[in-house]
Amino acid sequence: MINKIFNLSYTYQALIATLFTYFVTALGASIVLFIKKLNKNFMDAMLSCAAGIMIAASFFSLIMPAISMADDLKMVPFIVLSIGFLSGGIFLFICDKLFSKILKNNTNKNKRTLMLIFSISLHNIPEGAAIGVAFGSLFYDLNSATIISAWMLALGIGIQNFPEGAAISLPLRRDGYSRKKAFFLGQLSGIVEPIFGVIGAILVLKVRFLLPFLLSFAAGAMIYVVVEELIPESQSNIKKEVMSLFTLLGFTIMMILDLALG
Repeated sequence: MINKIFNLSYTYQALIATLFTYFVTALGASIVLFIKKLNKNFMDAMLSCAAGIMIAASFFSLIMPAISMADDLKMVPFIVLSIGFLSGGIFLFICDKLFSKILKNNTNKNKRTLMLIFSISLHNIPEGAAIGVAFGSLFYDLNSATIISAWMLALGIGIQNFPEGAAISLPLRRDGYSRKKAFFLGQLSGIVEPIFGVIGAILVLKVRFLLPFLLSFAAGAMIYVVVEELIPESQSNIKKEVMSLFTLLGFTIMMILDLALG
């Protein structure tokens, strides 16, 4: 089964990987159908581990292939990657500021609900694109780009999508939405990942010279999400030192799998 998936075209693998991350989002949102409150320690540990995996994946699955491709295209790696990396982070920073300003001026419950979904969907767009770009880069047979690292990137994003889905559906239930409607709205934020995953993979295949920029852009966006969202949330736990260890564990798992199996 696994070999059959690995033998598919990289665009199809990107679609399958992002469908997996969407499924995990829906799984997290489905929690609202069964329980009222999640264990905070468990959720924060998941976020911490996902942060470690995503940091490592940004390096092994995005930055390293970007360096190789920039060299192949006779570019200056540190210039192209610096511009792309900062652009990815700044893009999400600006979008976050715009959404926060709009949200601050809204008191209507329905508008708040839409903004909650849109803000998380915004973060899911570069995550889906990052997976697509990681799989698309495999087409060029770069030494630093491997199927394992691309799939581990999808795994890391999938892990953090579980509490993300719950973070939408549970507050909606608390605000008076039915369980089914809260679940439906909760899973909506993950739909963008398969869409932009395929777009990212196709874009890489069609416009090769943009690959170093796209890879580093995706890495910058990923690191922004980790630093701005995942780590602060997990560090709000009273056992924040333990949560830091889970971040190290996530990074180590990703590193071992990439180096040993890649």
